[in-house]
Amino acid sequence: MRGETRSGRGSAWWVESMEAKRLLSGKEKKIKRKEVLEKKKAIDEIIKKASSVKDHLVSFPPFCHYERNGISVCLESGFGDQLASPVKKYIQNLLKVNMEGPYGPEWQMEEKVKRREMVSPEAHYIFVRQSTNTISNENFSTKSEETTYPGQIDDQNRLVGFVHYRFIVEEDIPVVYVYELQLETCTQRKGLGKFLMQLIELIARKNHMGAVMLTVQKANVLAMNFYTTKLRYIISNISPSRVDPLIGAEKNYEILCKAFDSEAKAKLEVFSILIIDKPFTPDFFKIVVNVFASLYLFIQIFSCNSRLWSISTFTF
Repeated sequence: MRGETRSGRGSAWWVESMEAKRLLSGKEKKIKRKEVLEKKKAIDEIIKKASSVKDHLVSFPPFCHYERNGISVCLESGFGDQLASPVKKYIQNLLKVNMEGPYGPEWQMEEKVKRREMVSPEAHYIFVRQSTNTISNENFSTKSEETTYPGQIDDQNRLVGFVHYRFIVEEDIPVVYVYELQLETCTQRKGLGKFLMQLIELIARKNHMGAVMLTVQKANVLAMNFYTTKLRYIISNISPSRVDPLIGAEKNYEILCKAFDSEAKAKLEVFSILIIDKPFTPDFFKIVVNVFASLYLFIQIFSCNSRLWSISTFTF
């Protein structure tokens, strides 16, 4: 009877213990779920707040004008659902001039996508206009048929480029995604593109974004070099080539990013931190040496076993 009682008590204790664990597990899941929902809500609030700002340029007065390398331009903000008809035509034509080549046969379909994206309420714009106090009119007045766009009747305050960006979420990280950075030939290679991207990064940081991201066509070698070499952007781990090299080889684009905090780096740059960010530390060299040493040892063992197998086969 005593043994049965102890056994019964033991079984009851085990049941109670399992029930307590189950309740604790359920409670932990509930807490975890609550934390996830709260984080999502906080991110949504960040995106909503950033998207509601009417003019992000107000916070950065020094970036409202650019006078350097023979050009003088002023910047102004805009929204996709507030574009005037001449501006829409200008954007469409500049996109065609700059991007038809890199996209190749895919341009016809991609152009339709870009036209829809262009007028979205989520689309924020920075328009680049020729300033009335242009340093050198020669840069702007020399225009070929290729760089004559609808909506540009006179040379005073005419558009010479634009940036299209949005506040979105990638991998649970709030980011600024640059949909387009397009400049006319007369304003290229004069530091203006770098200036605009620096402005975008400032806007991202001020609005608590974790990174700036963008898509670049592989065929657009100049753009790829510009972002990766001059601006130190890297291929994100959500880019097709990082997700699956086989699928990435079939895609004609890469997704680049520049993260600002540890969480964003972990989720968006994790594959590139070891190779790019800290390539010359002692730990890095130790890893490389160990990898090559292991590989060399494997080759030696395999080679030795192959010789022994050959001898054994020949002898017997």
